Amino acid sequence: MDAEAYVKELVARARKAQEVAEGFTQEQVDAMAKAMAKTIFDHAEELSRLCVDETRMGVYEDKVNKCKGKARVIWSDVKGKKTVGIIKEMPELGLIEVAKPMGVVGAVTPTTNPVVTPMCNAMFCIKGRNAIIVCPHPRAKKCTALACKYMQEEIVKLGAPADLFLCVEEPTMEISQQIMRQCDVCISTGGGGMVKAAYSSGKPAFGVGAGNVQCIIDDDVDLNEAVPKIIAGRMFDNGIICSGEQTAITPAAKYDEMVKTFKANGAYYVEKPEEIDALRNTIFPDGRMNKDCVGQSAVKVAEMAGIKVPADTKVLLIKTEKCGHDEPFANEKMCPAIAAYSYDSWEQAVAIANANLNVNGKGHSVCIHSNNDEHIKYAAEILPVSRFLINQICATNNGGSFFNSLSATTTLGCGSWGNNSISENLSWKHLINVSRIAKVRPGSYMPTDEEIWA
Repeated sequence: MDAEAYVKELVARARKAQEVAEGFTQEQVDAMAKAMAKTIFDHAEELSRLCVDETRMGVYEDKVNKCKGKARVIWSDVKGKKTVGIIKEMPELGLIEVAKPMGVVGAVTPTTNPVVTPMCNAMFCIKGRNAIIVCPHPRAKKCTALACKYMQEEIVKLGAPADLFLCVEEPTMEISQQIMRQCDVCISTGGGGMVKAAYSSGKPAFGVGAGNVQCIIDDDVDLNEAVPKIIAGRMFDNGIICSGEQTAITPAAKYDEMVKTFKANGAYYVEKPEEIDALRNTIFPDGRMNKDCVGQSAVKVAEMAGIKVPADTKVLLIKTEKCGHDEPFANEKMCPAIAAYSYDSWEQAVAIANANLNVNGKGHSVCIHSNNDEHIKYAAEILPVSRFLINQICATNNGGSFFNSLSATTTLGCGSWGNNSISENLSWKHLINVSRIAKVRPGSYMPTDEEIWA
């Protein structure tokens, strides 16, 4: 297959369809975005089963919950937002904002999130009257293609051309690269290499950075409340969520209580040196994440390391002495494993998190369990991440939820730290162009030099 010619034909079809979408009303695009979310919600079980069977990663029940949960929250978040025509008038400033489409959006989607990421990207695209071409990860092409088919059918029912929503049936690296070069805008949600390719495409691009969420526990929290949240986040979808908690950085005075609480909630505490070494060598052979461990259960990962754990083990809590580049467990672990640290002062806790973020995960997120605003603000001033999630399950709330004010999304920008163009959650507002009408501002005048330099 000639990748360049194939993508050129796809883009031409999408561009023609997008010209039709230019004439859509706000009511039309909102109906289409809603229909996309609802069809993923309605087919959550089927798509999740196919996803687990195809990728051999993650947890069926969690994927069902993710499909339903993201469909709910993203539609609720975009509902009622103006993206067509005049979207804002500010008479006191003499400004009027007018929304315009960006064109054809190329979206490269990951094997770890192959259903809701295309849904999220497509909803944002349609909301802005753009066309979208989805290029799935080759290991998830069937479930992504089926999800896209269901969404395409829904917008066609509402009067959209079918080519407004296209999906590559047989994705390759070459096709992904051509999509990023030939489309008007790129969204790359995948590995670092793919994100770098998106930013090297010569087109406006939105990418994501690696996750390595450092979780800090303050000395004023109830461990019986905090620990179950941390476990829930770490075990969700067998740990493949980029927002999953990676560490439990705990006050030294409460460390033993923390371990006891983890164990009472289904964790296996790895403290024997030989078991720690075995697990380290299994998850990070040669210092790199073992792809065979990605998205596997805690029991399976322990078994791979030759460690016998109870059959109902939810997560592996690993006693960790070193942080930063001296310890592989400081890295993102894409399986239900948590590095357990102790600290003597809040400053030391933040320093541990900082050292680990400088290994990877810079720009992404930190999870803090604390009721001390001064401690939270101190961490926020020091740590180089885009999001600080407080007293919540990071894995399932970091991409926006009904209980916080982060934009609902599946694409989390990591700023310049993560080589990304945005340091916030990607949303519909990033996929519209805005024209500004500037009138003379009421009451404006030119100040004197004395006033300017006063």
